[in-house]
Amino acid sequence: QVQPVESGGGLVQPGGSLRLSCVASGRTLSTTGMGWFRQAPGKEREFVAAITWSAGYTYYADSVKGRFTISRDNAKNTVYLQMIDLKPEDTAVYYCGSTELFAYYRQYNTYDYWGQGTRVTVSS
Repeated sequence: QVQPVESGGGLVQPGGSLRLSCVASGRTLSTTGMGWFRQAPGKEREFVAAITWSAGYTYYADSVKGRFTISRDNAKNTVYLQMIDLKPEDTAVYYCGSTELFAYYRQYNTYDYWGQGTRVTVSS
């Protein structure tokens, strides 16, 4: 059983940067990829970025392209989300999930396991 654990959230000013980490302990070969989603108060969980473990293919929501970068370290079972030029609308709880159905990487209900989330607040 995969157990994602996120870290790295915090309070940052607009234009600032943060790097989130997600350690996916218990990962197996059937875990084809990982995704970052976020959920703001009163809103549904939305896709942010995803990456495959094997080839490292990456995918992004249009709202974060050019500002967020997802990467992985296979040896450490860790996925990162580097965020730059943060905006107030990026404020949310960020969740890391694991999936065996990477073809549906944008759909949060296809992910098998989730972390507890890490809060990102962008405010002056």
